[in-house]
Amino acid sequence: MAFISILRLSPTPTPKTLSKSRPFSSFNPPLTPFLKFPSKTHLSQQSTVTRMSYNPTPATDRLVSAVSYTLPFFNSLQYGRFLFTKYPSLALLVDPVIPLLSLYRSIPYASFVAFFALYLGVVRNPSFSQFVRFNAMQAVTLDVLLVVPLLLTRILNPGRAGLGFKLMVWGHNAVFLFSCFCFVYGLVSSILGKTPRLPFIAEAAGRQV
Repeated sequence: MAFISILRLSPTPTPKTLSKSRPFSSFNPPLTPFLKFPSKTHLSQQSTVTRMSYNPTPATDRLVSAVSYTLPFFNSLQYGRFLFTKYPSLALLVDPVIPLLSLYRSIPYASFVAFFALYLGVVRNPSFSQFVRFNAMQAVTLDVLLVVPLLLTRILNPGRAGLGFKLMVWGHNAVFLFSCFCFVYGLVSSILGKTPRLPFIAEAAGRQV
């Protein structure tokens, strides 16, 4: 009975007394979400960027670019005659292209026709893509540079023996190996849809396209 009487005599708590007894009850920190889900607009923009970044090179552009590098390669085979004589096994690597080479050389003035067809029909043709025109211009530039060693040989006339002849052999071998490297590098890169940048040639070709 005494306990019940004490409860009756105790004052009823008011909001003020509650706030005084719990001073931190009025502080309610804002609830911030831990995960932010992207909006529909952001998702659509991201998918658009993904589609634009994945833009493969068409098969026709790859084919035309790869075929362009056959012109300087065919014209550089004459510089490999010393290597073919010293290492006959190297000639086996060229056997697959001998039928095409025979057809190429059977056409009168085939080198000039192919050169102007590639330069005027592809490089200066705006209907082709930048990828095709750049590769064609690299092939044309390389083909022009291949004429320089032949002109130097005819002007200097190193003879059949001596130091001049050895320098000519070394120079022809270097030119042939460099041309083979450019041919393989340009051919593989074009087939894969990547832009090859040939050393000493890419900058000059880029200024012309």
